[in-house]
Amino acid sequence: MNFNYDAFIAEFNKVAKLCFDQSATSGFWDEERNNGECIALMHSELSEALEGLRHGNPASEHIPAFSAVEEELADLIIRLMDLAYGRNWDIAKAMQAKMEFNKTRQHKHGKTF
Repeated sequence: MNFNYDAFIAEFNKVAKLCFDQSATSGFWDEERNNGECIALMHSELSEALEGLRHGNPASEHIPAFSAVEEELADLIIRLMDLAYGRNWDIAKAMQAKMEFNKTRQHKHGKTF
């Protein structure tokens, strides 16, 4: 499959800036942010997604057109993009490099599960 990574990277970075701008407007960048805390907050979004699944993945309370899991995974990506932009980390380009590397790995990366 041919994929235009350049377009993906450009759009990812535009959305990351939107996430950062919203976060900054809401006051989350008024002071220097702790990387560990930011990563822990991403982990909390995954935990909330798991809880959504444990409760049958009902409609989101905040955006009812989507399930609880969809909302929490969206929150995860928003937090990731916000931090990436705030730290000037090129996550989209790293994704491209990692996808290319993963093509060279053995079946299931040698793991049983």
